[in-house]
Amino acid sequence: MASRRPVNALLVIDMQVDFLTGSLAVPDGPSVVGPVNDIIRLPFHCRYASKDWHPRGHISFASTHSGKEVFGRTTIYPPEHLMEAKGQDPASIGGWGLEQVLWPDHCVQGTRGAQLIDPLREDQFDAIILKGMDPGVECYSAFKDLWGLLTTNLEELLREKGVTDLYVVGVAGDYCVKETAIDAANFNVWNTWVVKEGVRSVSTEGNEWETMDSAGVGIIDTVDELKTKLGL
Repeated sequence: MASRRPVNALLVIDMQVDFLTGSLAVPDGPSVVGPVNDIIRLPFHCRYASKDWHPRGHISFASTHSGKEVFGRTTIYPPEHLMEAKGQDPASIGGWGLEQVLWPDHCVQGTRGAQLIDPLREDQFDAIILKGMDPGVECYSAFKDLWGLLTTNLEELLREKGVTDLYVVGVAGDYCVKETAIDAANFNVWNTWVVKEGVRSVSTEGNEWETMDSAGVGIIDTVDELKTKLGL
């Protein structure tokens, strides 16, 4: 039987002004723009980009929580109406608490900080995946929120294209890139790869790479290695 022809998809995570040069810029953020732009130009069958798209007063903002400091922590709980919509008993909400880092306001809908960083453009992508739009729900992954109560249409798009290999780049490596890549690998439908040269993280410890590797995510170190894998 002939082997299945590869269908290679690119997923660019949160390459937005606020994450690269703005209110929540990752260390050395601007240096990743060039590699990511080079990767976008490679001959993928389809390309997608995710964006944080928060309303004002989002649950992840320190400014939303009275008396809390930026980069402090608190416990957050899912909105009861979303639990009910998923058939969950709101009376069990106490067991759903998650520790949340409180960030500066960032990627607020309609602001410059929420735009893709130059020279990236939305028309380079087949679709833009918006996440974090519910004021009461944190969402790192481009597939779903932390509780799995809200999902994007990304899985559907990838399945419709018959994707065999998903390549992930962007920011931040230890949050949205990691969570997206692990969710992608957990579908067991396509191979999931993260290109290290096209990623920057909040922390310099690098623990995210071991975590992703342990979850079945393939790690590609450089753009040149990616080109070789793509047969270029």
